[in-house]
Amino acid sequence: MALFGGKARPGRMRTGNAADEEHLANFVKSRAGVEAYLEPRTTVTETTVVLVAATGEWTRRRVQGADAARRFARKHGVPLYDVGVVGYPQRMRDWTAHRKATGQTGVPTSQDGRSATG
Repeated sequence: MALFGGKARPGRMRTGNAADEEHLANFVKSRAGVEAYLEPRTTVTETTVVLVAATGEWTRRRVQGADAARRFARKHGVPLYDVGVVGYPQRMRDWTAHRKATGQTGVPTSQDGRSATG
C-alpha cells in the first residue's frame, strides 16, 4: 500500500509521452532564447527536461530518458545542459521569485489559455 492509501506500483513511473513532447515543442516555438536542462530520474519521477526562456519563464515535462532529451534538443535547436553539472540559470529563479513577490500563484497560462509551465 502506498502513502495516502493509493496502490503501490513499484517500478512503474510515467515516462514522457507525445503530449509532453508537444508541450515542450510549443514552448520552444513560442519563446526566445530557450535552453534545456536535463534532470535525472529520481525515486519518484522519471527523467525530466526543464526549458528556460530568455525571460526566465520555464516549464518542466517528463521525457523518455536522456537520449530522448538529446534528440529533442537537436531537433529544436536548443542547447541541452545537465542540471547536475551546471545548475539552474539565475534568470529562472528570478522569474519565479518575481511571480511570487507580485502575488502570482498557480500555473501561468500561455496566450492560448493552456498551461505554460508546470
